[in-house]
Amino acid sequence: MSLKGLTSFEVEERIRQGKINKNIDETDRPVWEIVKRNTFTFFNLIFAVIAILISLVQAWNQLIFLPIIVINTIVGIYQEIKAKRYLDQMTLLHAPQSTVIRNGQQEKIASDDLVEEDIIILKTGNQIVADARIVEGSIFVNESLLTGEADEIEKNIDDKLLSGSFVVSGEAKVILEKVGKDSYISKLTEQAKLVDHGEDSEMLRALNKLLKWVSFIILPIAVILFTQNYFVNHNTLQTSVVAMVAAVIGMIPEGLYLLTTIALTLSSVKLARNQVLLHNMKSIESLARVDVLCVDKTGTITEPRMSVEQVFVSPSSNISEAKFMSLLSDYISANTDDNDTMKAIREFMLAKGDLQNQMTGVKKIIPFSSKVKYSAVCFENESYLLGAPEIVLGKTYEKISSEINHLLEEGFRVLVLAGTKEKNYDQLNLGAYALGYVVLANPIRENAKSTFNYFAEQGVNIKVISGDNPQTVSAVAKRAGITGAERFIDANLLKTKEDLDQAVESYTVFGRVTPDQKRRLVQALKRKDHTVAMTGDGVNDILAMKSADCSIAMASGSDAATQVAQVVLLDSDFGHMTQVVTEGRRVVNNVQRSAILFLVKNLFSIILAIISAIFVFTYPLQASQLSLISLFTIGIPGFLLSLEENDKRIEKDFIKNVILKALPASLTEITAVLGVVIAGAAFKLTASEISTSAVILLAVVGFMILTKISAPLNRFKMGIIIFNIVGIIISGFMFNSLFSISKISLDSFVLVALLSLFSESLFRNFDSLLKKFFQIRKD
Repeated sequence: MSLKGLTSFEVEERIRQGKINKNIDETDRPVWEIVKRNTFTFFNLIFAVIAILISLVQAWNQLIFLPIIVINTIVGIYQEIKAKRYLDQMTLLHAPQSTVIRNGQQEKIASDDLVEEDIIILKTGNQIVADARIVEGSIFVNESLLTGEADEIEKNIDDKLLSGSFVVSGEAKVILEKVGKDSYISKLTEQAKLVDHGEDSEMLRALNKLLKWVSFIILPIAVILFTQNYFVNHNTLQTSVVAMVAAVIGMIPEGLYLLTTIALTLSSVKLARNQVLLHNMKSIESLARVDVLCVDKTGTITEPRMSVEQVFVSPSSNISEAKFMSLLSDYISANTDDNDTMKAIREFMLAKGDLQNQMTGVKKIIPFSSKVKYSAVCFENESYLLGAPEIVLGKTYEKISSEINHLLEEGFRVLVLAGTKEKNYDQLNLGAYALGYVVLANPIRENAKSTFNYFAEQGVNIKVISGDNPQTVSAVAKRAGITGAERFIDANLLKTKEDLDQAVESYTVFGRVTPDQKRRLVQALKRKDHTVAMTGDGVNDILAMKSADCSIAMASGSDAATQVAQVVLLDSDFGHMTQVVTEGRRVVNNVQRSAILFLVKNLFSIILAIISAIFVFTYPLQASQLSLISLFTIGIPGFLLSLEENDKRIEKDFIKNVILKALPASLTEITAVLGVVIAGAAFKLTASEISTSAVILLAVVGFMILTKISAPLNRFKMGIIIFNIVGIIISGFMFNSLFSISKISLDSFVLVALLSLFSESLFRNFDSLLKKFFQIRKD
């Protein structure tokens, strides 16, 4: 078979036939779906019905809510489309690429542009992007993304490769046999789409539950209120419709879902501008809630580059330095691995001028595998291994450990070149003896200390999970300023689930961890009710990344890692993690605070509607009046507060916290408005005086809760409060007919003043009583 690849004409022909590797797994919604999803909502349908009813009874000023709903919908669509286009561009710039042979030349192209029968070159860390067959070379692959099995499988000429798996070691040329929608991974993805309807964000999931509860009670309450007003209280059709509409509008948290979506979307764009690409919005919130961050040593704590510090002969060996260097040179020449370690050793040997040509007489080459932690070159009578000393040398390691312990304590990585007469390729390390050592190091990242100090201050525990020697990793972690780095353990000692569960709480550094053990360590942390984030850049990190609540990859790492990760650091700067966590906490905390404002109105409207139905009195407020209150005590301040910096730890139980903090203000509003209704009946106040007095009281209590949730106050927050107080006063006077605000008598004014003073005391008492009640229940 010719390995010159397809010609340009053949590529064009296959594109015309549709045999192209376009990814059918669309990660984002098309524009038309964004428009549809924001326009045709359950609550927009309710607002449309309300608008028709109001138009029929010609209460035109009650339609004041309609422009706000339209603007909310347009803003939501605009922000999502804007973010989608920006993030699509970022994704395109950092799309996975493949090395393909076309017209006899190697070139790098986007994996989506590959076609059937293209010949591509696969190396360590590459993800297999289409179903293929090996035509030259040999590789080890991991199919865990497809099968869940962590075993590394050797693949040779004519062996089949499944898309979605990735190369652990070796190099091969492969021909693509099934691309695009015909590939294995695409078919799996299509099946997954049929059952994957999970909500991305915990906040949005909680809000959806809230909206679902509200939707169940709106219709029956609306019917009951209209029936009571029209048939029992004998109000006019217009009055009955207006009262019913006011109650329904008050129950709908129309701006809360929009505020949450926009906040998450804007954060995604903001982070993308700072070289952080999010594959979904959930990752912002997940990282904000993280209390344990698992990191690998190489590429996270240290720079991804590696350098050889020194090479020396083992004192226990009887060979000369010249002989050892010759053996090492021969080994490197024969070895086909293309990982960072081998690149560093090759560069070192080339600089010394000791690198030889390809060796003859080689019977077998075993690429490096994270499963066995060594690579090997085998001859007729002897084999040579290069890898972790304690793995390669087995039981004899203790005898020579003193030769390298001082290097491990200083944080260097030490590899041993060993010889063995063993003939069984599956157990070459049996009987291996040390010939000499290669000492390597990764420089600590410049901003590592400040980054880890930030996480320590934020109450986020760091767990270092590495495949290297635990003593070495511990020394590196100490240099990086990780708290508790002196507590380390060899993962080979952790045999059972109970061992893992105990170790994750006792140790900070885990060394000699296999890919499957990394996953099980993450799972053990989650069993302890931790929210876990996992960072990585190599194929050996993928299993753990998929098990974590949030996964972060360095763009300089393997294709497979960046595809699996929810967050990709495009410039591979771990320091950006602080920005992601800070941004996530800002969004979640601010949305939770703004949600309290929305829920005050919703709980008030629901409870007042129920009381109105039970005691058969006309709902005392109008839709236009609620729009005025919502605009200046909820909408504007809620949006402005969502922009504030806020990196406090996030409280759990989003909806529970919001409802408990909103309930005292809602009960205060209910009591105050009922006081106006009762006093109005006693003093024979007009309906317009009662409703206007209720609006004033709602504004007073609204600014009470706004002041409370804004504490501690600063100039920015004080400015928001003052701006909205002035805004509602001016609107009430200048647009009184639009918002159904009428003049009130002296009696009404005195009543409002007394109830306002009473409301402040009532609010404090309700807040105190509810805190005590729920504390008692908690205890």
